[in-house]
Amino acid sequence: MDQPPSETTAYHEAGHAVVALVLGRPVHAVSIRPDHQHAGTCCFGKPVFRPTEDWLEREVLISLAGLAAEAAFTGDYCWDGAARDLQYARGLLLQRGGNQRAADRLERRSLSKVEHILSRPANWRAVQKLAGELLRAGEISGRAARHFFEECQREE
Repeated sequence: MDQPPSETTAYHEAGHAVVALVLGRPVHAVSIRPDHQHAGTCCFGKPVFRPTEDWLEREVLISLAGLAAEAAFTGDYCWDGAARDLQYARGLLLQRGGNQRAADRLERRSLSKVEHILSRPANWRAVQKLAGELLRAGEISGRAARHFFEECQREE
């Protein structure tokens, strides 16, 4: 199923934003306006770390969320389009796993966890809402992203 790049990019970036918000990471802005390096961006606020929190897992899940949301929308994984996200996540997973085999296993488990997060109806509605707003405006603030996310959570 071929979708216009801006639409798939909107779902990709919305996926990052929604999973970040689910996991308590502030979102500063989300954009599908391409630049010389990116088709879109999701900029995060300064993370707040709690002593009991697994920050590495949170970063991996947020990194994989764009790929997972885009795949949920299109039906296909765009591994090449998510190369930067995957490089970051795989580097973290290699640190965690200690070897490539363990990192690969952790990647599959993490991708499954992200897919589960996005499959919750309220979270998927939030992805759809953010993607629609991105297509309409090209960029939204973190405040707007949080507002749409919370609105969809209340609908559940």
